[in-house]
Amino acid sequence: MPVPVPQQRSVPAAETSHGDLTLLVIEDDPAGTTITVPELSAAAGTRVRIRTARNLTEAARLLTDDVDCILLDLALPLTGGGAGPGTPTADAGTSGTGTADSGSPPEPVSERAGELAALTHVLGIAPQHAVLALTAQDDTELAAEAVRVGAQDYLFRGELDARVLSRAIRYAVERKRADTAQHQLTESRLRAQENARLERGLLPTPLLDGSGLSFAARYRPGRSRALLGGDFYDVVRTPDGTVHAMIGDVCGHGPDEAALGVELRIAWRALTLAGLCGDELLSTLQQVLEHERQSEEIFATLCTVDIAPDGRRAGLCLAGHPAPLLARHGLPARLLPYQDGGPALGLLPRARWPRRQVELGGAWSLMMYTDGLIEGRVGTGGSERLGQDGMVAMVNSRLEQGLAGEELLEAAVAEVRELNGGELTDDVAVLLLGRDPERIRRWGGSAPRSHPASPVVARPLGAQRPPL
Repeated sequence: MPVPVPQQRSVPAAETSHGDLTLLVIEDDPAGTTITVPELSAAAGTRVRIRTARNLTEAARLLTDDVDCILLDLALPLTGGGAGPGTPTADAGTSGTGTADSGSPPEPVSERAGELAALTHVLGIAPQHAVLALTAQDDTELAAEAVRVGAQDYLFRGELDARVLSRAIRYAVERKRADTAQHQLTESRLRAQENARLERGLLPTPLLDGSGLSFAARYRPGRSRALLGGDFYDVVRTPDGTVHAMIGDVCGHGPDEAALGVELRIAWRALTLAGLCGDELLSTLQQVLEHERQSEEIFATLCTVDIAPDGRRAGLCLAGHPAPLLARHGLPARLLPYQDGGPALGLLPRARWPRRQVELGGAWSLMMYTDGLIEGRVGTGGSERLGQDGMVAMVNSRLEQGLAGEELLEAAVAEVRELNGGELTDDVAVLLLGRDPERIRRWGGSAPRSHPASPVVARPLGAQRPPL
């Protein structure tokens, strides 16, 4: 039977609000009765415009983006009658919301799924639209089932009037908007969690078993709500006992730069474990950079250190990167020589990077860092940068306080942020390698395995992921 909707009065164009709603009524009316929709109250400032469809094929043609709500007669046949030859058929043993992109598990099969076939079809072709189910007054079970599988609300034919229909339409539209917003928020959270797991998995796990060296690191990407930036670092020990450490910085702060940094770090580890070192390794890394970068303007700075098995000397290569900071036992920290460094990777096609031998001594700490640590603002008005000299003075003051390892790095990064007057906009990576002969003797010449427990005290370790 036709939908008994009251006749609406004619409304002048001046009274039409920009918040008008469009309703698509899908109902098989063999008598050809004209169906109209009541005007909402003047206080609401909203009118409802109507479109009518006799079957699902006609409804699909009338279902455009400007339709806000669908009023569906659950008695409408899915096939036969007015359905038309092109109407798809629904599986009578399946029910669901029809929102295939919702990521929700399929609803259990309903005993009355056949009676909801038309609703299931409409939900499938109109997943972004609000849907009202129209049913007989004595069939509350079917009405409730319609809401359970995806309709925003239901109406009974015998109780339909202007007030009820107007309120139901507005309610259905707002509920659909809220459901859509909640669904998008849930998807966004899931993507953020997945991205965080992916980025965390791309952070390095230092390989230092048997080296006797202590290790600590701090890493802070400049991008908001990210775990990875353009800075990268890694530390591995090769079978001959040499400890290789690297830290680098890809110009830029976006996800493309972060991805390139990960590629360079993994390539460096593979090349190092394959036996490459110094100029040969950096030349190969430059080829990787040239093949993987998004544009020819992208370059990367790099600092590599290979520490001899006895821990007393090291080879240093600089590719446009700040020199490391060396603190020997009982002496103030100083920068390692940087005059013989080569250009950043990706700037010159046939560049060379000389390897310089440096003496470390018996007990020492070596701090490697990216320029984000030294380019923060200092002074009144933030007109000056901290610079390497300011960093050396800051680290020496912390060493005089007896800080070391994780405590030293945490205090240094915190002070740089404080001097900057807030969070640093550039990526910051800093790592600290140390050698303590007394501790090595205590552990019988090798470092114990440990879990990444305390973020405060540095200790000799095996394979450990540094805390963020």
